Amino acid sequence: MSARQARWAPDDLDAPVPLTRPVRRVVSLVPSLTESVAHTCPELLVGATEWCTHPADLGVERVRGTKNPDVRRIVELAPDVVLCNQEENRRIDVERLRDAGIPVWVTRIQTVDEAVGSLTRMFAEALGVAVPGWLTEAGKTWATPPTGPARKAVIPIWRNPWMVVGRDTFTADLAGRLGLELVHASHPDRYPRVTDGELTRDVDLAVLPDEPYVFTETDGPDAFPGIPVALVAGRDLTWYGPSLTTARATLTAQLAAADVR
Repeated sequence: MSARQARWAPDDLDAPVPLTRPVRRVVSLVPSLTESVAHTCPELLVGATEWCTHPADLGVERVRGTKNPDVRRIVELAPDVVLCNQEENRRIDVERLRDAGIPVWVTRIQTVDEAVGSLTRMFAEALGVAVPGWLTEAGKTWATPPTGPARKAVIPIWRNPWMVVGRDTFTADLAGRLGLELVHASHPDRYPRVTDGELTRDVDLAVLPDEPYVFTETDGPDAFPGIPVALVAGRDLTWYGPSLTTARATLTAQLAAADVR
């Protein structure tokens, strides 16, 4: 009998995934998951997307992007499992990989608690490794509720047209834990498009990340005259990997020091 054993486990979408033990080869199609694996069990990672920028010295094969992965090359890499996310990756690519016989583990993350729970299951079930200490630390870091009155905020993610963070998103939940009340959270869309007037209406603070749109000192703050603006790293605001251990302290300081433009 082979020394490698197979078992089945449901991913975050309850799809049964055939998993081999021990896991030796992993391809990640999500930047946050790539960093999480590279930080915890780097010897397993054999492929990642061009958008997987952390860690900076990641030396694995690139398999194009999150929305256009090179399915044929991923199959050739013969991974024991491919890591995906419901929001960041396309269902058709997941189906193509599964049709080719590649196990795909899909995560679903819309809150900080879901991030901790999903990553815990990913490490334990999909990868068969011990849950890392940094993940436990991240859970404790974000468990404390915010203090003081909420600040009405907007978090744009794109310009021309303006798109902002809305309801039922990981970033919205994280923002709430920082004491921010997103003014567009009542919109039916999770990432609504808004007009110039809607962008700044009732806003006490604008939080401008450097991804996916690269907001800078000269591109973005100009749209918020008289409103405090915080320029922040998108990784701190939208990634659910090891950055969660330091993001709360970093973002809290940056929001407190926001400049009036």
